[in-house]
Amino acid sequence: MIELLTHQYTYLLFALLLAIGLYMMVANSNLVKMIIGLNLFQTAIFLFFISTAYVAGGSTPVIPEEAAAYDPFVSPLPQVIVLTAIVVGIALTAVALALVVRIYSEYGTLDEDVIRRVRADE
Repeated sequence: MIELLTHQYTYLLFALLLAIGLYMMVANSNLVKMIIGLNLFQTAIFLFFISTAYVAGGSTPVIPEEAAAYDPFVSPLPQVIVLTAIVVGIALTAVALALVVRIYSEYGTLDEDVIRRVRADE
């Protein structure tokens, strides 16, 4: 347990961000807080993916000719995938916030329970 806290603290941070993000998405009825929870959840997934791709003592993936076959090299694929996921996450957040603005202009509230009651009365 001590090694986890001292050397691999990113996994602990991942679990904390994941739990907070999931709690915010499930427990809140405010739509903006749900979007913030979704962003925390996405950030936790990004952190986990990058943490698992870490190679201790690894070097760049451009392999020089004098390199030995057993030298550790870092794969650039996880970083590329996370970068793409960040762009998709930003686009998702922008669309979600645009929908929230539209919902607020239509119903005058961001509380999910109030919106459901108003929709049920229509």
